[in-house]
Amino acid sequence: MTERRATTVWSGDLARGAGEVSLDTSKAASFTVSFPSRAQEANGQTSPEELIAAAHSSCYSMQLSGLLGANGTPLERIETSAVVSFGKKGDGFAILGIVLRARASVPGLAAEQFAEIAETAKRICPVSAALTGTEITLDAALA
Repeated sequence: MTERRATTVWSGDLARGAGEVSLDTSKAASFTVSFPSRAQEANGQTSPEELIAAAHSSCYSMQLSGLLGANGTPLERIETSAVVSFGKKGDGFAILGIVLRARASVPGLAAEQFAEIAETAKRICPVSAALTGTEITLDAALA
């Protein structure tokens, strides 16, 4: 089992406050966060949704790569983007949905078989599994 750690230090109220999230395990970066940059324009700051998009696109790429390798059809390259929508829902805010878009180069694999493997990757990717309460749409195709 592995664990990864991040910490956020926040000061002030929701509307005017701000925080800094640090990637503690890797020490790769620290990012400024605020509610205005989350619900409006990013203005050079990140948000929980952008961090989820980063996690989801990288996790999906790894999962699809693993499944294609196990199928005997290793990929040459994949580019996956994730768009996480955030907005008003009911009395508050919520993640409204995620769209994954993947384009892969996989020599010798038919489009139909790729589509099946791509859907399986979406379903069993650990980040997808963690987000089961969220609608995840997949647009995957061979490049």
